[in-house]
Order: sequence, then C-alpha cells, then structure tokens
Amino acid sequence: MRPEDAFLRCEEITRAEARNFAYGIRLLPHDKRQAMSALYALARRIDDIGDGAAPTDDRLAGLAAVRSSVAAVVADPGSAGDDPVLVAIGSTAQRYPIPLQAIDELIAGCELDVRGTTYDTIDDLVGYCRLVAGTVGRLSVAVYGVEDPSVAEPLADALGVALQLTNILRDIVEDRDSMGRVYLPRADIERFGCTPDLRGPRESVVGLILYESARAEGWYREGLGVLDLLDRRSRACTAAMAGIYRRLLTRIRRDPGAVLTGRMSLPTSEKAWVALRSLAGAGV
Repeated sequence: MRPEDAFLRCEEITRAEARNFAYGIRLLPHDKRQAMSALYALARRIDDIGDGAAPTDDRLAGLAAVRSSVAAVVADPGSAGDDPVLVAIGSTAQRYPIPLQAIDELIAGCELDVRGTTYDTIDDLVGYCRLVAGTVGRLSVAVYGVEDPSVAEPLADALGVALQLTNILRDIVEDRDSMGRVYLPRADIERFGCTPDLRGPRESVVGLILYESARAEGWYREGLGVLDLLDRRSRACTAAMAGIYRRLLTRIRRDPGAVLTGRMSLPTSEKAWVALRSLAGAGV
C-alpha cells in the first residue's frame, strides 16, 4: 500500500471517530496533519481492542500484538504490508522523531482498562491519565517540532492529564454502565460519602464532580504553557483541541449534575468558533 493511500485512510478514521481531534488537526500543514491522523488511527485501534467484547486474555494478546507490530514497523517500514495504519505509522516514524516509548505507555494504559484497574488516590489516577493521554501530548510534540523537548514534553503531558480528566468527568455514566469502570479515586469517593459505583447520593456525587473538575482546571493552567513553545499552526491546533475540552469542563463546573443525566458535548458551531479563534491566536 502506498503511504499516501494509507494516510487517506487514517484521515477518514479520524474524521469519523474523533470530531474534536479533527477540528484541531485540520489547522496543521499537510504533512503534520497526516502524521497526527496516523497517530490517532493507531490510538483508535488500541482503544477498540481494549474496549472490545473479547475475553480479557484475548484483548491483552491483541494489545501485545499491536505493540510488537508497531516496534517492527518503526524499525522496518516495509514490514507493514497492506495495513494502512501500520503503513502510515512507519512513514510517520521516518519523517518525525516519534518516541516509541510513548506508544508502549499508551498500550500499557489500555491494559489497565482491560484488567479493570481502579485507582485509590488522585496520584494513581494521574498516573493512568499520563499513560493514556499524556503520551498523546508527547507524540504530538514530536510531530510539531520544538526547540527543547525536555521543556515541552512535561507541559504536553500535563495538558493530556487535563483532557483525560475532562473525559472521565463527562463519561462517568457511560463508563460505569457500559464498561463497568469507575475512574475517580476511591479516597475521594469515600470522602464525599458516595457509593463506590457513583450511583448516589446525588448531592454527594455532584459535589465530587465539582471537586474533581477544579483539579482538572489546574492541569489546564499548567499544560497550556506548551502553547508558548509551538509554531503558529501547531499552537492553533493544540489550542483548538484544548479549547473545546476546556469549554466542556466549564459547562461541567457550572452544572456538575448534568453529566449524570446525559452525555455533554458542544454544538458543532461552537467547536468551529473555537477553532477559528485558535487560528487567529486568541487565548484558550
């Protein structure tokens, strides 16, 4: 398969499966947009295996196979065969200094989900967020290009934590009812007097959500410092994605009980407005 055809397939996957992400990366130049689509398509494949209906051992084996195939294609792009995602990843690794360790960590985070891992403290949860989302920030920095990765990567990692905490708060009901997962720290759940499955008392759960949303806002304040280290279009891309999620967090903070009644999202028009503001250099 030609790399161009592989990248087109990855872009299709991104548009179909990650609208918020797609709003951001459309602001990038062609080559970087292709690379980010390839990374998203790989992350989507990892998530789909982890969230699938197969037995635990089969899903873990599937994730191990992805880890091995990515390592192989980074070492030898010709080993990708006709798999569009692997072809695109191999081509991306040739163009940019993609940190293979970050992909390993992303898979490790998904393995925690497959095993049904729960988190006792906020530090435990932040560690999980760094695996499943901070890694994406570090991969993005590798594509964007920065003068000093040692400065940019921790900030990108922090922004990933902010985005993942926002996702966790938004998806409390869906994660619990569809996947049987409760991500919020056990210590905080007990502190607010909630049941372990977050089914009540309602006022206690609302208080917990408000408390955790303030923590997420703190991670945004830290992580958004990465914007100052990026070129104009990479900054616009990151600001658009972060801006959409930060506005979602603002809605959660204004009405924390809303996440218990339905999946909260921003209208398409508002997402487009955030993207335009980001391209114009406006703040998040």
